[in-house]
Amino acid sequence: EVQVSAYQIAPGATLPVHKHPFPRYAYVEAGTLKVTNVETGASNTYKTGDFIVEMIGQWHQATNIGADPVKLLVIDQVEQGAKNTILQN
Repeated sequence: EVQVSAYQIAPGATLPVHKHPFPRYAYVEAGTLKVTNVETGASNTYKTGDFIVEMIGQWHQATNIGADPVKLLVIDQVEQGAKNTILQN
């Protein structure tokens, strides 16, 4: 099943640590986003116009490091009825 959604992340906001069991892709419509793999410490920075292939099965988090909101168009490929985000407890 393909699910498409839009997200907005406020300037300075950091998302909780999470992982995805299925493929997830995101297009950065606006802003600057830093995504960090909390297991390895490796990070990547994405800006307006970039395409993100998200990590599968790895704990990570994202922070809006810019002055403007980050706007993402997100595409998930999941088993029917499944969720694609698991929050770390």
